[in-house]
Amino acid sequence: MTNLALRALPAALLTLTASLAWGDEIPNNTFRIGEYWVFFHATASDVSGPFIPAGEDLGLTIKNVQTPYFAYLRRLSTHFTFELAAGVPPLTKTYGSGPATLAGTVPYNGQYLSSARWFAPTALLEYVFFDESSAFRPYVGVGVNYSSFFTRDVTPAGDAVGGGPSRLELPSSIGPAGTVGLTYRLPDNWSVMASYSIARVISHSNIITGDVVRTVFFNFGPQTFVAAVGYSF
Repeated sequence: MTNLALRALPAALLTLTASLAWGDEIPNNTFRIGEYWVFFHATASDVSGPFIPAGEDLGLTIKNVQTPYFAYLRRLSTHFTFELAAGVPPLTKTYGSGPATLAGTVPYNGQYLSSARWFAPTALLEYVFFDESSAFRPYVGVGVNYSSFFTRDVTPAGDAVGGGPSRLELPSSIGPAGTVGLTYRLPDNWSVMASYSIARVISHSNIITGDVVRTVFFNFGPQTFVAAVGYSF
């Protein structure tokens, strides 16, 4: 090894040590807690099955919900982050959309027919703009959403529409998801953020009354706004 190389080695080691120390100072993990606002842009087929009145346009609408949001983020590099996000399973209600009554006497339009809770974790790979010295850092992300439906109930109004005690089946859904957001770094490893996300959630509902099965296909079209606070370590 030449004298020049020997003289350069300590400086190179010092530079490497400094860069590693700086890397150690950058938090790699972040937990967030906040609030989800979920807006359904749902489309649904007409209800189909036995004893559905001919020519009746029987649809369903889904009410928007709000629920607490939780997320874990792992810093992969200066510009890439992995996020796993979910919310407390909210109660989502379905209402009849169509004629005022069925068979002349059974109320339908605007009636609260059924409900379900759903758990929908979303995994995202995000690209974060600017460098880590910036307080404001916008980001975009793509990933996959899994939606599982449970605590499925039919209301007395839904039983009346079905012609007797009924139960509800609603299979799970897997689809793509995307997000755009902005974080703002605060002192002591705290931060605040806001994001807007969309996901593809498609399923079908079977309303079962005795041996009779009626089906409606849903594209839930959820769009979510999140505001949250995060802590990095």
